This record gives sequence, structure tokens and C-alpha cells, in this order.
Amino acid sequence: MKFPVGKTKTWISQRKKEYYYKKAKAENYRSRATYKLAQTIEKYHFIRYGDVVVDLGAAPGGWIQSARKAAGKNGFVLGVDLNPIEPFEQTYIRTIVCDLTDSGAVREILSFLPTKADVVLSDMSPNIIGVWEVDHARQIDLATKALEVAQQILCPHGNFFTKVFQGDLLDQYLAKVKVAFDEVKLIKPKASRAQSSEMYILALGLKVPEE
Repeated sequence: MKFPVGKTKTWISQRKKEYYYKKAKAENYRSRATYKLAQTIEKYHFIRYGDVVVDLGAAPGGWIQSARKAAGKNGFVLGVDLNPIEPFEQTYIRTIVCDLTDSGAVREILSFLPTKADVVLSDMSPNIIGVWEVDHARQIDLATKALEVAQQILCPHGNFFTKVFQGDLLDQYLAKVKVAFDEVKLIKPKASRAQSSEMYILALGLKVPEE
């Protein structure tokens, strides 16, 4: 494919952003981010029919919609966010307002689940201020909190999918995830903008502590 003269990766990225934005509107999804999760599920099948899924940082609900399709009506999806999420009509989807830094957050999340979760998702992101070292560190802090929560609410051999930013702290964070899970992959979904430093970690198989 030939690109117009003077068009760069930025132009390609903007076209892709526009494409997924319009696609989300046309298909009645709440966010273009829906496709990032959907593409990863399609490739790795880490959410299965009947799974219990917890989505951290779930507003406005695009990932809930994608997880719902994978888990089906015999599954259960709980969306968690600092802000209220517009309710879903399906009885197997619940949403709650919860601050993960609160001491009772894990207990509250577990109280809404029929069983421990099969999958924990996190698309949590900090308010970007434009100072890369700060933005990167804040994103890793959020991913670390998501990992801590996941380790407490996942069933044995459960799966974890979280957003990270590329940077100096990423390898250290990856090492923590590898200690906790059997298989860890660093992923860039097609729906993620090429120019973005955004990446995703897919961790499969929460390890069971040896007695």
C-alpha cells in the first residue's frame, strides 16, 4: 500500500484511531478500546464461556462489553471503577464504584462475585501530564495495584490482562508478574495506536503456592 507523500506513522496512527472510533460507534460499543481486548481474546482465548471476569478501571464499559461476549450468559462480569458506570441490562453484569487503594476494596469486590474470578482485566490509566517519567511511573503503580488485587481475587490458574507503558520500570514489573504466573506475554493489539507507548501484559495461569 502506498501512503500519501509526507504522511508518516502519525498519519497512519490517526487513521487507525479514527477507524476504530467509527467502528465502535457503528457497532454500539462504548469505547474503541473494546477492540484491544477483543483482538487479544480472539488470539489467545484467555476468557472462556462461563468465566467470572473482573474489569478494573472499567468505565465507560467497553471492555465489559467485550468480556461479556466471551464469557456469555453463563458467565459473570464485574466492572470496577472510581466513577459510576452506566448500568447494563444483563443480570450477569454488575458494576460498582470502588477505590482500590481502600483497605476493604478486595473484600468488597469478592462480595459481588459468585466465585473467585477466572480472569482479571485492568485498563486503568493515570491522568497524563506530559512528563514521561511521571506518567510511566504512575502507570506502573496502577498496574502493580491491579496485580496485587488479581493475586487475591483470582482462582488458581486464573488469568490476568493489564495495561502498561513502555519505560525503565517495565522490566522490573514484568519480573513480578512472571513470579506469579506460569506464562507471560507482552502484547500490542492492532487497535492500539502505533505511536503510543501503551502495551499490554497477558499473564496466564496464576501459580498455586506450594504447601
